[in-house]
Order: sequence, then C-alpha cells, then structure tokens
Amino acid sequence: MATLHLHNLLPNPTSFKSPFSTRPRPRSNSVRCGGEATQVSSSSETNRVTVSNGNDSLDICRVLNGMWQTSGAWGRIDRDDAVEAMLRYADAGLSTFDMADHYGPAEDLYGIFINRVRQERPPELLEKVRGLTKWVPPPVKMTSSFVRDSINVSRKRMDVASLDMLQFHWWDYANPGYLDALKHLTDLKDEGKIKTVALTNFDTERLQIILENEIPVVSNQVQHSIVDMRPQQQMAELCQLTGVKLITSLSLSLSHTHTHTHTHARIMQDKIIHYYTGHNQDSHIFPFFQIVSLLFFFLPNSF
Repeated sequence: MATLHLHNLLPNPTSFKSPFSTRPRPRSNSVRCGGEATQVSSSSETNRVTVSNGNDSLDICRVLNGMWQTSGAWGRIDRDDAVEAMLRYADAGLSTFDMADHYGPAEDLYGIFINRVRQERPPELLEKVRGLTKWVPPPVKMTSSFVRDSINVSRKRMDVASLDMLQFHWWDYANPGYLDALKHLTDLKDEGKIKTVALTNFDTERLQIILENEIPVVSNQVQHSIVDMRPQQQMAELCQLTGVKLITSLSLSLSHTHTHTHTHARIMQDKIIHYYTGHNQDSHIFPFFQIVSLLFFFLPNSF
C-alpha cells in the first residue's frame, strides 16, 4: 500500500538569516518575480494560488497530486481505478496533478482523466484542472527538433494542446546543453505549446546561470524534509531575491524509516485532506492507493 507524501510549507525558520532581510519584505500575498511583484490570489478559495513570472502565469492548487507511484516500482497500476481516483480528487477540489515523462503511464492516465472531465464534468471543473509534467532527457545534443519532438510526445500522451507546466531536469552539469534545451523550451512556450517553463532538482549555481540567461522559469521542484534542509541554504536565498518559487517534495515521506514519525505524517496527511476538501481520509472517498502523493506549494517569502 503506497503512502501519501506530504510536502510541507515552512513557516519562517529562525535558522535562516537572509542577507536581503534589510530590504522591504513583500506582503504575504505577493512575491517578487523578475523584479516585479508577483501576485498570489487572495480569493476565498484558499486551496488555490496564482503564480507568475513576467507574462507567464498559472493558477494551481496549493496541494498537488503527485503521480510518482505510477512508475511501476510499487506494483501494478490499474488504469480504471487510477482514473476514477483522479476524478474523485478533482471533484473534491484537489485538481492539480504532478507527473513526468518517465513516471510509467502517468501522462497517459492524465490524458484519459482529462477526457473524462471534458465529457462528464461541468466546464467549471475543467477550467480548474492542471497537469504539470516533467521532461528528463538524456544529456545529448539539444537541438530544436529534438526538444520539439519530445514535448510533442507529452502533449499527445496528455491529450492537451498546451502543457500547463513543463518542469525540466538535467543529468550532467558538465554538459551545458541544458541552456540550449531551456531556450528551445522557451521558444515552444512562445508558440503556445507550453504555458510555463520550470525546473526540477536543479542546484543553486545552475539556477542562477539560467536566470542570468533570461530564461523565465517560474519554479524549481526540490526535495525538502526535516532530514534534508538543503533548500534553506543558498537555494532559498536566491529564490528570495529573484522570486522563483519552490515546489517541495518528499517533505514527510523521508521519515518512513521512523515508525513513530511516520504515524504522525499519516495523521497530518489526513488533516490536510480534511482542511482542503472537508472530507476525512477514512471516508474512503480518498483511499490510500498508488497514484497519490501530496505536495505543498511553498513560496520563497516563507523564509
């Protein structure tokens, strides 16, 4: 039985002292992005947030349904059961899904799911559904045609004209081809095939290089937990300065080696589901199964 992974929002850790603390801090409903104030939605729907970088903007849930478990490493995935569970989460307001090209059938499942939403749900729900995917290519020469063909595969699998967010990963920093890839991804964004360009598991040095090349990334998805606080160091400082957002993963799942802590993590997960949906985990509306992990969207000005 798979576990829900919760990725936690950190409230002002006292151990982190930013050298920029003398600068005026943004209000709690805004973050800086590319030198501009990036507004975060303050609507009554507290489970949603709008983030942007320049002209790029995406409205998502503050809690994302992660689909890492569909990679197959945790056992066989029943397609119909998975899609039905995705529909239940979307119906309850948890309508943002995080996946990758290498998470087994994750993108295909999203394609089936989004078509079910189009056919069986009101337009109001369809407007709130978001699909965030990742592209993890081999470190080969990043030509325009190679990047375009790769992104077209995800667009076809997810059955969307434009990817809501493309999170890019690179294996070998000694190969500077990641800059070429990101520039081609930016071109595809300008063509309307991608709505927002983001990163996953990039370090601080490369993030700074990317920003210096004026590539408008909106976020970087990184691990963060009580046993892995690396993002609170240089990464948080750079994000505080530039306005790049962090999506944190594995915030509670890394505690699985400690049974006592894991029990508390399960309790917290139940409380999160109840807070955002009004349902209890035990109601069987949200069964523990292998598609779902939770991520908390966490903003740089939380430090």
